[in-house]
Amino acid sequence: MANNNPIGLFDSGIGGTSIWREINELLPNENTIYLADSKNAPYGQKSKEEIIALSIKNTEFLLEQNCKIIVVACNTATTNAIKELRAKYKVPFIGIEPAIKPAALNSKTHTIGILATKGTLNSELFHETSRKFQDIKIIEQIGYNLVPLIENGEINSAEMNSLLHQYLKPMVEANIDYLVLGCSHYPYLIPQIKKILPKRIKIIDSGEAVARQTKKVLEENNTLNLSNKKGETIFYTNSDSKVLKTILNGNFEVIEKDF
Repeated sequence: MANNNPIGLFDSGIGGTSIWREINELLPNENTIYLADSKNAPYGQKSKEEIIALSIKNTEFLLEQNCKIIVVACNTATTNAIKELRAKYKVPFIGIEPAIKPAALNSKTHTIGILATKGTLNSELFHETSRKFQDIKIIEQIGYNLVPLIENGEINSAEMNSLLHQYLKPMVEANIDYLVLGCSHYPYLIPQIKKILPKRIKIIDSGEAVARQTKKVLEENNTLNLSNKKGETIFYTNSDSKVLKTILNGNFEVIEKDF
């Protein structure tokens, strides 16, 4: 496989661009292809079977573009489908799951909060991880309607602000000292979240760790792009590209395509 083949990423919409940014920053010479399955967002309310089927469809699309590694830039798709993807395809997969471990290991109050989709919080993989930290109290909150609002470009809306207050207030009252963002869309809400949470509460998302793991796997497989040339990125979406273009500040090619 050619080293200049692209890294492929997919998500149930625009949220995984938060993961793409971290990868692009760490590996600026890599070519990347990002697939926004906004037509089917959010994945969090779908059945495991539906999530697996959508993840297979997205993977097939990225493999057709000759991607050398695939980043499942979606917590819900990772926690519900990555085992099946790894069993079905030879290409390496990088998953993304809520960063409970660093939060649990560093918590002084032994209480952490996690804001995630229903699909992630109900998944077997999430429960496996949570069980490892029996001495930590985990306050779980499903982020109902946050993803659709983000997908519609309503990040700073009154409705978003109201929902965040509703979801975060019980966590603050429970004395959390870490908030884990368990959905790749949610880093775009950090400015609003910071206005609601006391300064002592740290916010953790998985982006940096995913970028480091991607680099590690590329090194292990000798597939790092060693060119000194800045990599190219193509974004695909099966919905209106307006919000995706806004999130990317209009700096990248965005192709609307039905897939």
